[in-house]
Amino acid sequence: MKHIIHPAQSRGNNNFGWLDSHHSFSFGRYFNPERMNFGKLRVLNDDFVEGGAGFGTHPHDNMEIVSIPLSGAIEHQDSTGTKGVIHTGDVQIMSAGSGITHSEYNHSPTEALNFLQLWVIPEKMNIKPRYEQKTFRIEEQPNQWHTVVAPDADDALWINQAAYFSLMKTDQAADVQYSLKKPEHGVYFFVIEGGFRTHEMELSKRDAVGIYDTEQVNMIVTAGSYILAVEVPM
Repeated sequence: MKHIIHPAQSRGNNNFGWLDSHHSFSFGRYFNPERMNFGKLRVLNDDFVEGGAGFGTHPHDNMEIVSIPLSGAIEHQDSTGTKGVIHTGDVQIMSAGSGITHSEYNHSPTEALNFLQLWVIPEKMNIKPRYEQKTFRIEEQPNQWHTVVAPDADDALWINQAAYFSLMKTDQAADVQYSLKKPEHGVYFFVIEGGFRTHEMELSKRDAVGIYDTEQVNMIVTAGSYILAVEVPM
């Protein structure tokens, strides 16, 4: 087994007042040649947006973009004609494909928004742009992984890559296993809340670890944790 640890305090940061963004990988003004990606996972941004503020219309192409609100809601609009609100508990995916423009704003004029946005390098280039979102009530089945994004799962959002996003919340301390789908994959664990221990590594809130060259990861997860796992080809 091989691994790389990204402590929370080692992340890049861009603070524009209305936006306080923390970057697990190089993004925008933050550049670190040793933090460009983890396999096909290119971006993991932890964004805090003030009430009424947001990202105006801007373009993307050939990237799979996943947004996960942690508190608050995102008001979304794009050039496919999609317009709506992504609430906490929802997961959204957008295939930028051959080209798309979109905007993202804090749906509340007063309350802060916190959401994760992740970019995955696609398997096929220049596909037709697409948008999808779904509500997942993972807290109703705690202490186990729930796949929310996958290329081949009927109850998950589809992604144009052999990538799997899974979420877990715990209501008590739990021994949990994560089994990788393919030997050439790696998995990037990001601690949203709480923490876990694996292979003598202790991770806390907003810490992350990328693990590869293994078939399974055994974890001891603390009570009240919220963990994201992103499995991608390396």
